Amino acid sequence: MRKTDKKTDKQIREMLTNVCNTALQELAGFQWLTHLVDYSNFPKSLKVICVFDTNSSLNEFEQSNHFQRFNALIQSSLIRAGINLDVRSISYDTEENCSRDNNGRWTDRL
Repeated sequence: MRKTDKKTDKQIREMLTNVCNTALQELAGFQWLTHLVDYSNFPKSLKVICVFDTNSSLNEFEQSNHFQRFNALIQSSLIRAGINLDVRSISYDTEENCSRDNNGRWTDRL
C-alpha cells in the first residue's frame, strides 16, 4: 500500500468509526461496520458493510426511516473526506447469517 493509500484508509476509518459510534447508540441490533477497498481501483472498489445481530433486526431496520438516513450519513461522512460513495456500495449483513453460513468466520464471509 502506498503512503497516499494509507492516508486515505486512515481517513476512511476515522469517518466510519464516527458513523459506527452513532449507529451503536441509535440503531437497535446494529453491531459493527467495516470497509473493503482495492486501492488500484479506488474509489470504485470501496464497499462498506454494516452488520446487525439478527435478520429480524436487519429487516426492521430496512423497513424503518432509519435506513435511508443511515445510508445518507455514511455517504455524507465520506464526502467530508473527499470520497463520493454510491449507495449501491453499502451493503448489510448479520451475525446470524455469518454463523449459519460461515461458522462465524467473517474473514471467509467478506
